[in-house]
Amino acid sequence: MSTALLTDRYELTMLDAALRDGTAERGCVFEVFARRLPDGRRYGVVAGTARLLEALADFRFDDATLDMLAREKVVGADTLRFLAGYRFRGDLDGYPEGELYFPYSPVLTVSGTFADAVLLETLALSVLNHDCAIASAAARMVTAAGGRPIIEMGSRRTHEQAAVASARAAYLAGFASTSNLEAARRYGVPTAGTAAHAFTLLHDDERAAFAAQVAAAGPGTTLLVDTYDITRGIDLAVEVAGPSLGAIRIDSGDLGVLANQARAQLDGLGATGTRIVVSGDLDEFAIAALAARPVDAYGAGTAVVTGSGAPTAEMVYKLVEVDGRPVAKRSEHKQSHGGRKTARRAYKPTGTATEEIVVSGADAQPGEGERPLQRPFVRAGEPVADLAGLTDAREHLRAAMVTLPWDGLKLSRGEPAIGTRVVPAR
Repeated sequence: MSTALLTDRYELTMLDAALRDGTAERGCVFEVFARRLPDGRRYGVVAGTARLLEALADFRFDDATLDMLAREKVVGADTLRFLAGYRFRGDLDGYPEGELYFPYSPVLTVSGTFADAVLLETLALSVLNHDCAIASAAARMVTAAGGRPIIEMGSRRTHEQAAVASARAAYLAGFASTSNLEAARRYGVPTAGTAAHAFTLLHDDERAAFAAQVAAAGPGTTLLVDTYDITRGIDLAVEVAGPSLGAIRIDSGDLGVLANQARAQLDGLGATGTRIVVSGDLDEFAIAALAARPVDAYGAGTAVVTGSGAPTAEMVYKLVEVDGRPVAKRSEHKQSHGGRKTARRAYKPTGTATEEIVVSGADAQPGEGERPLQRPFVRAGEPVADLAGLTDAREHLRAAMVTLPWDGLKLSRGEPAIGTRVVPAR
């Protein structure tokens, strides 16, 4: 299915006007960046690049798409003819998935003619703003969990396709698994899930529900024990499954207090190896508050798919160069820096990151203790390298997180973990 109409009308009307006045073939550079991080955030995580390139491959104006544009009188006949043969023939460079970004990091650079590049604005921003927001929120939860696994459970709290993208981004950020089966089919994300309260309510009593689940899934399953009375539920769970019960899940109440009580009760029943999974509106702050409790795993849903209160990464898509000449927006509070950028990150000898250096103009070679950040993705419309898979992206992020200063890992409000220095064009 064509992705060409996953866009805003003004991109096509700009193209229409540019074709008419002869400026459509001028060489242009657009950049995707965030002027600031969402409120309270100290770093961002890049995710969605692979999804964007998948969508770009289908960015074609087929007959049905052209018929719609003609019917709605979006553009003129000449532009329709141009679009009939359109495919992106420019270049893409950017930060790899799993990389950290900061204010003014050139997360994506789109180079080509104005006609090539202007049409990609909404597609690029809709993918990157969503996936980067989800991955950034999920990474904070992973840090708060301190090595305990988190299951992504947000599918029922968002659009059905956003649920798949969210599961992918959360897994990239370090989540252990997802409840979403399409994310498993499409991206290979591991899945987890057993039963909801409805399964318990279906049966005449809790014992019957537990017995049915254990018969189907074995004693290593996870039993949801808070449908009625948690203490009674735990007794029944161990009685039915035996002391080798895999886990219990608690989905409501004061999770910290209940986890303590559950651990003592399970140990008293001889189920010392039974794990405790907690869920229910958990975000990074709630997870951090449970750090000292006997919790073995978390289930997080709403906060994941909403970016934990920051549903967009606040990225923009701005024209920064025309025919080799830097251009920049000067509007108050919305300034941009002209010229194509290169980016590198500086580190102490110990490996701690100290600064993001964004240079306008000619490519600048990294100095000692610096690492280049952008990679080539597309040249003349064709992919030039295989993107890293999710496993590699997870490892890239894990290694990048280790380089952040300790202050940068705090959940409290504060400045970005490292500063960005923008070196203007000469």
